[in-house]
Amino acid sequence: MCLSSCSQIPAQLVWHRALWPHKAYVLTELRASKLPGHRYRIWMTSPSSRLLPLKPECVRELELELEGAPLETNPQPLPILSNPQDNKGPDGLVRDSRLLSYTGTVTGTLNQPAGLYELDGQLGLCLAYQQFHGLRRVVRPGVRLELQDVHLLQSMGGGTRRPMLAPCLRGAVLLQGFSRLMPETQSSHRAPGASLYEQLVWEHQLGLPLYLWASKALEELACKLCPHVLRHHQFLQHSSPGNPSLGLQILAPTLEVLVPPGCPGRNTHSEILEEPHHCPLQKYARLQTPCSFPTLAALKEEGKCRAWASFDPKTLLPLPEASHLPSCQLNQRLAWSWLCLLPSAFHPAPVLLGILVASSRKGCLRLQDQSGSLPCLLLAKPSQPLTDPGLIGCLVRAERFQLVVERNVRSSFPSWKELSMTGFMQKKQARVYVQIFLADALILSVPRPVLHSATSSSPPQTEPSLPEGPHIGQSRLFLLSHKEALMKRNFCVPPGASSEVPKPTLSFLVLGSWLGGTQRKEGTGWGPPEPREGENSDQKVLLIFLSSSVRWFEFLHPGQVYRLVVPGPPTPTLFKEGGSSCVSLRPPELAGCASCLTVQDEWTLELASSQDIPEVLGISRALPESSLTDLLSGNFTDSLVSFSAEILSHLWIKPGSSGATRRCVKLTVALETADCEFPPHLDIYIEDPHLPPPRGLLPGARVYFSQLEKKVSRSHNVYCCFRSSTCVQVLSFPPDTTISAPLPHIYLAELLQGEKAPFRATASCHVVSVFSLQLLWVCAHCTSICPQGRCTRQSPACPTQTSISQASIRLLVEDGTAEAVVTCRNHQVAAALGLCPSEWTSLLELVRGPGTVALQFTGPGAQPESSAKTDEPLTLFLWTLCTSFSVLRPIVLSFELEKKPSKIIPLEPPRLQRFQCGEFPFLTRVNPRIRLSCLSIQEPEHPSALGALVSSC
Repeated sequence: MCLSSCSQIPAQLVWHRALWPHKAYVLTELRASKLPGHRYRIWMTSPSSRLLPLKPECVRELELELEGAPLETNPQPLPILSNPQDNKGPDGLVRDSRLLSYTGTVTGTLNQPAGLYELDGQLGLCLAYQQFHGLRRVVRPGVRLELQDVHLLQSMGGGTRRPMLAPCLRGAVLLQGFSRLMPETQSSHRAPGASLYEQLVWEHQLGLPLYLWASKALEELACKLCPHVLRHHQFLQHSSPGNPSLGLQILAPTLEVLVPPGCPGRNTHSEILEEPHHCPLQKYARLQTPCSFPTLAALKEEGKCRAWASFDPKTLLPLPEASHLPSCQLNQRLAWSWLCLLPSAFHPAPVLLGILVASSRKGCLRLQDQSGSLPCLLLAKPSQPLTDPGLIGCLVRAERFQLVVERNVRSSFPSWKELSMTGFMQKKQARVYVQIFLADALILSVPRPVLHSATSSSPPQTEPSLPEGPHIGQSRLFLLSHKEALMKRNFCVPPGASSEVPKPTLSFLVLGSWLGGTQRKEGTGWGPPEPREGENSDQKVLLIFLSSSVRWFEFLHPGQVYRLVVPGPPTPTLFKEGGSSCVSLRPPELAGCASCLTVQDEWTLELASSQDIPEVLGISRALPESSLTDLLSGNFTDSLVSFSAEILSHLWIKPGSSGATRRCVKLTVALETADCEFPPHLDIYIEDPHLPPPRGLLPGARVYFSQLEKKVSRSHNVYCCFRSSTCVQVLSFPPDTTISAPLPHIYLAELLQGEKAPFRATASCHVVSVFSLQLLWVCAHCTSICPQGRCTRQSPACPTQTSISQASIRLLVEDGTAEAVVTCRNHQVAAALGLCPSEWTSLLELVRGPGTVALQFTGPGAQPESSAKTDEPLTLFLWTLCTSFSVLRPIVLSFELEKKPSKIIPLEPPRLQRFQCGEFPFLTRVNPRIRLSCLSIQEPEHPSALGALVSSC
C-alpha cells in the first residue's frame, strides 16, 4: 500500500508553495482514506490539521494502527532503468523513456502556449504533461530549473531532432533561479491557445512525438493564416461541442488516423501513485512525419523547381523520332509540356490549405494564405461542376490533389544534336495551379471578419468574403442555359458618356430564363414571387458580367438555377423589360431576349434550391450535345456544335509552322458517344484572343465544349475553332496513373464502316508491294536538299549547315478482307525494309552524297527519279530490296487513319476487278483501298503460319 498525503481543503491549498522536496515537515490530525476505484490508501488532512516544520527532538515514533484490513504494500520492486534501445517492441519501434533528474537553464522559448522550451541550448523541455499554469509567468530564458523524475525521450522523429525532457504528473519542476530578462507583455497566465494544446494532451491523449508534431503544425498553420486571414484567437480557440476549434478541425483527419480509437484517458491518481509507474511518456514510438502544411507560395515554387528540373528535351523527344525533325517542328514540339505532381511525390506529403477566393480581375478561383495565392480548378465530383458561390471565403483542406505545372518554352535548337545545350532556350514560363475534387477535401467555415490580402502591406480585400445577406433587397431566380467565354470585349458607349475611346473589358455573357417573379427580402428569407404582369412564361434574359462581377464566372454553369440578389431599396422595374439596366449596354447577341441586365459589382449570386420555386423540380440539367451525324457531316445549317470529349494531345503551333499564319493551340480529342465503340477523333484550334487556353485542358481530361464553330478543311476533314460564344467545362481531371490501353486488333475491312471504325488500331497483314521509296537529306533550318551535307539555298543563304535525314515509303498491304495503302516515315522505313539500326545508318550515309534517292514502282521494275540512275549500285540495291521477300512479308501493323472519319465524302462502293488464276479468269467485287499512316511495324510471332494464310487467300 502506498501512503501519501493529500489536502482537499481550500484554505490549505496554499501549502504547496511552502512544501519542498527533501525537506521534513509535520502534519497534524491526519486520517487515512481510500480513493474510490483504487487500492491505495492515502493520508488526508482535516480542517484542524496544521503544517509545522519538523523538530526531531519533539517527535516520537509510534506503531501505526488502522481500523480494518492492514495496509498492503506493493511487493513488486521498482523498475530498473534501461537504455531505450534495449526494450524495443517486436516491430523494433516501441521504446522506453529514461527516468532521471536534471538541473539546467532555460535558453529559449520554442512555443510558450504549448509549453515547449530549450534547456542549455541542447535539450528540449515539454511541460504540457503537467499542470504548469503558474510556471508560465516565470519560465523564460535565464530561469534555472531543477527537474526531478523527468522522462528523457530521444530519436522521436516527426521533425524533432533534439532529445526532449518531459515531466509527467509524478515528476517535479523546481525553480532554482529567476531570469534577469523582463517578462513578456502578456499579463494573463493563460497564453493564447494554451487551452487548445491542453486538449491535445488531456482529451486526445497524444503521445509526446505526436504532440510535438501537432504543436509544430499548429504553429505553421498560424503563420499561414494569421493575423490577416484569421485572428490568432479564432484559430487557436478552445474547442467545445458547439464551437469547435478551427485549428483542431484542420488536424483532426490526421490525428484520427494516428491516434488509435478507444485510447484510455489519463488517470491522475494512478499516474502519481501506482507502481510500477505508468504514464503517456513511459513508452513511445518513432514517428514518421505524417504530413506537412507548406505555404502556397512554397508549394508553388517547389512545383516550378521540380518541373524545370525534370524538363529534358531528349525525354520529351526521344530518338530516333527526334533525329528526323527539322528545327521548326523540333522547337514546336518542345513549346508546351506539363507535369502533374501528386502529394505522394513529396516527403512528407503536403496538405493543401487555403481560403477560397474569387478573383475580380481574372475571373478565376484561388486559394489564399499569408504567403500569396495559388490558382485552382475545383470540381464537386467527377462530371459535377462547382456551382455554390457560398463557398467563397471557406477554408479548403485537401490531402488529395493534383499540382499541375504547364511549361512554355521558346527555343531555337538547330537540330536534335543540340538538345542537351540549354543555351538554345531563350524563354521559360510556367503556369502553376491545383486541381481538386471537393468530395476529397474538407470545407470549413471561417469567421466573417474582414479578410485581408495575403500581404500585410496591401489594403484589405473584400472579394474573398460574401456578405452575411442584405437586410433589404430584391432577387429573382433564373435558369442558366448558356455561358460564353471569359474574354475582353468591346461594348457600346451609352449616350452622354465620356468621350474617351473605350478599352476592351474582361467580361462574359450569360443567357438564361427568368423563373417566377421578383422576390423581396423578408427577415432572413425571401418573400413570395410577385405576379408577372404582361410577361411571358419563358422570358429570356441576357446578363452581362464585367468589371468585378467576373468573379462569378467559375460558379455559373448551364442547367443550374441561381438567384440574382440586388441589395438596397427595391426597384420595381429592375428585372423587367424596359428597366434602367435594359438598354444601356445592349449587345448584338441580345436578339430573342426580352431583357438585358448588366450585373453590378455589389450584386451577388446564390445557388437556388428546390424549395425556392416549384418550377425547379422539373428542369432538365443535361448538357446539350450535337449528334455525331451533325458533327461529322458537311451540313452547316447550325455551324455551332457542342460535345463532350477526352483530350488526347495538346500542341502549341507557332506562326509559319504547319501552314499556320498565327500562333494557336491544337487539341486532338476523342468524342464521347454512346452508340460508337471506337470514338471518332477531332481537332480543335484555339487562337487569340482565347490564348492562353483555359486551365485544365490537359491530355487525359474529360471536357465539355459548348458552341464551338465547325469547319471543314480543303482535304475534307472536320475541325472546330474557339469563338466568343464558346464555353469550356472540365468534367474530370486526368487520371493519377496513366495506363495505356492496347490498340484494338481488327481486320482491315472493319475500317470501311465510316465513323464507327477505330481511328487507331492494329492489323495482321502482308506487304503485297512497294509503291514508292524516298530517302533524302534536308537542311534542318529551311528543309532544302543538302547534297554532301550542304544546304542548296542561295538567297538568302541558310544560317546553319546542319542537315537531317528523312525518309518515306508507301506500301500496299492486305489481310484477305481489304487492301490498304500505308505511308511510313523516317525511322518507320527501317522497320518496313527489315533493316537493323546499323544497316539503316549505313544506308542513310550512302544517300548523303547525292542528297536524295527516290524510286517509283509502277510495275515489275523501278523508275529512279532526281539524280539517281538505274544502273547506280545504290539504286539497284534498293530496287532489289523492295522486291525481295525481306520487304514483301507478313507484318503486324499499328496504324491510324490518314484522314479523320467524316460523312462529307461518301465511301466508295466496291468495284468490279478481274483476276487471272492460271487459265481461268475471275471477276469479283473489291473494296476501295484504305489510306493509313504507320505508327509501328512489328514482326509476327508466327510468321510462317501467317504467310501460309495470306498466300492461300
